[in-house]
Amino acid sequence: MFEDDINAAMPVLRSGGLILYPTDTIWGIGCDATDEAAVKKVFTLKKRRESKSLVILLADVRDLLHYSANPLPDIADIIGSFTRPTTVIYEGALGLAPNVISEDGSVAIRIVKDPFCRHLIKRLRKPLVSTSANISGAPSPASFKEVSEEIRNGVDYVVKYRQEDTEPATPSRIIRINKDGSIAIIRD
Repeated sequence: MFEDDINAAMPVLRSGGLILYPTDTIWGIGCDATDEAAVKKVFTLKKRRESKSLVILLADVRDLLHYSANPLPDIADIIGSFTRPTTVIYEGALGLAPNVISEDGSVAIRIVKDPFCRHLIKRLRKPLVSTSANISGAPSPASFKEVSEEIRNGVDYVVKYRQEDTEPATPSRIIRINKDGSIAIIRD
């Protein structure tokens, strides 16, 4: 199904390259989230200021312990209650490229259920950057057909899986879990 894409993406990701891939939401530009030079290439391709943080994808909730200093003890239950893809902003980012971390030390992480993304992350054994496959300021692509030639030509590998999907995709919801456990919705 998507094994050829995973096999083709691995050497690209491991050597600091960029991929264009379908996420659990919209098409994204991805790279190894622990590789500062690769992350810099994402900002350059998107023509985006590095002061804007990027979303990180993880395959399992237990991986949060490696990349966030103090996730809430019940975070697995909170994430398990989400009915749609939701990115959570965590305090105290750890083990990630400095240019994916916000100026306040926080990081935006989404635990993906999508089988392709999960396989990709598990095979890489590292978190994956996921940022919308568009030039900064342009609309996010709802399908592969809407991804510009500039983006398609600017990455090192374009995933073939799900290019034919016509169902319009939407970006994830973004929330911040405050220290008191309350939830602030950043983007719904």
